[in-house]
Amino acid sequence: MKNYKLFLFVLLFSSAVFSQEIRHELSMPAPETHYFHVETVLTDFSEESVVMTLPVWTPGSYLVREFPKNINLVRAKDENGNALEVNKTSKNKWKIEKGNAKKVTVNYEVYAFELTVRTSFLDKTHGYLNGTSVFMFPEGHQKLGGKLTVIPHYTFSKITSPLNKVSDGVSRDDRAETFSFKDYDELADAPIEIGNQETFSFMAAGIKHNVAIYGPGNHDVEKLKVDMAKIVEATTAVFGQNPNDEYWFIIHNTDSRGGGLEHMNSTTLNVDRWTYGPENYMSFLSLVAHEYFHVWNVKRLRPAALVNYDYSNENYTDLLWVMEGFTSYYDELILRRAGFYSEQDYLDVFNSTINYVEKQQGNKVQPVTHASFDAWIKAYRPNENSRNTTISYYSKGGLLAHAIDAMIIKKFKGKKSLDEFMQKLYKEFYADQNTGMTPAQFKSALEEFYGDSLDEFFDKYVESTETIPYSKYFEPLGLNIKQTGGERISLGISTRSDKGKLIISNVVAGSSAEKAGLSPNDEIIAFNGFRVNYKDLNRFLDMLDAGNDFNLIISRGKQLMSIDAKMGIIETPHYSFDYSSNKLGTYWLREKMR
Repeated sequence: MKNYKLFLFVLLFSSAVFSQEIRHELSMPAPETHYFHVETVLTDFSEESVVMTLPVWTPGSYLVREFPKNINLVRAKDENGNALEVNKTSKNKWKIEKGNAKKVTVNYEVYAFELTVRTSFLDKTHGYLNGTSVFMFPEGHQKLGGKLTVIPHYTFSKITSPLNKVSDGVSRDDRAETFSFKDYDELADAPIEIGNQETFSFMAAGIKHNVAIYGPGNHDVEKLKVDMAKIVEATTAVFGQNPNDEYWFIIHNTDSRGGGLEHMNSTTLNVDRWTYGPENYMSFLSLVAHEYFHVWNVKRLRPAALVNYDYSNENYTDLLWVMEGFTSYYDELILRRAGFYSEQDYLDVFNSTINYVEKQQGNKVQPVTHASFDAWIKAYRPNENSRNTTISYYSKGGLLAHAIDAMIIKKFKGKKSLDEFMQKLYKEFYADQNTGMTPAQFKSALEEFYGDSLDEFFDKYVESTETIPYSKYFEPLGLNIKQTGGERISLGISTRSDKGKLIISNVVAGSSAEKAGLSPNDEIIAFNGFRVNYKDLNRFLDMLDAGNDFNLIISRGKQLMSIDAKMGIIETPHYSFDYSSNKLGTYWLREKMR
């Protein structure tokens, strides 16, 4: 009898849960206002009150962006059209007092006028959105799936989304398309392009890849099909298999700087519309390779802290140097393997990265694990002192990946590389159990794969800021890396021109400029009694030796000041390469495709 009652309870509970339904409708009746209209219908929710939550950040971009700031008044009504009480309980949560209502309809507008890969945008030319900045979910029901109906403006003819398209007879507009999502994470992870975008497809790694391009540019569709396919093939070869059935690229040709954001089976790339010419095309392909590598690294193989997203708060991890740094290593290596780079091209990029990182004062201040953890407050919020105190977990993580790959290649005599270790991580922490990995588990897995303790490597170069001994790791691969320069005469400032004014933008820590009392945002007016502009100042400073005295007239907060200074010396390490091909180096720089 007890078992029967338990069975009946479970049956009734399951029926109640399965009858719950969530549907979103997205429309844009007046694109020129930059407002998306959202209607969300909740059916058969038993709670007397429902808390609707909008994320404050988007996965892959580690900054609280406060998406709720773009939401206007939220309204709700029951199945009879009666207004329900709505109270905002925090910056991103709205509590709806639904009582016994079986159906709740929630309406709100989202201001969308920020065209980046991580935000949303709408005007008369197109609409683009990331789910985190537009769609709410009922608190406690993040795992609940549902449907999304998109009603495009009558001037828009296409909808591009990686969500699964389904038939639906509910929509009141014959231009609408309906998609399904298995849970909120899938909805949040699916960018949507709405407009008159150029579209095409290509096959690679046995998978159909779809491309949607917004905006005019100098791209060549047939060339993109061939070159993007090469990148897909070379990237898939790293892991030995591709987890997707289909994939989508959304590309925005704009007049602004580039960037990308990864998703499970799609990515959005923002690029300069003229990036497809010979001078910048490799940068575009590198971006494609970077975001496509994230199919495995970040979107599936993740830090444990990012397996279950908390959309209302920061999600901290020490492993972004692996997630982004290793990806940055591979995005250039893949261009070599796909046949776009010669050996020398690749080594030139590697050399540039070393010199960029080692010349940063922050490289001696911030360990790469700290850079990862503090991404939320530092990486996306640089200020005038950032060069002195921070380092990029992309670039520094990429150098550590270089070193680890070199160690593995030497240890296994060119029979294994970082590829096999990435395969191991992917299998253990995603394919087998999908638990994600902690920093300790990452280190332990690497030691197990390598067959030796790596305490010294992690203590010195990962957890601390000692300089990576590049020659130690790369000489066995035929690459002789030497430090050929270590210091130069300098005042220790960076400047910019602002409406004709010469402004100090950065002061190097410990420099003669800092000792003299110069500060960021000071306007330099005169050098030794002569009014100067950018060219004049550099010409005068280039004439001086270390220890030479001079005077500057500056304006600080519109107050004129006389500053006595002297030229100093700052550390500027420079590294040069000498490569002599050997068996291990040939394996490292192997070209897998032509």
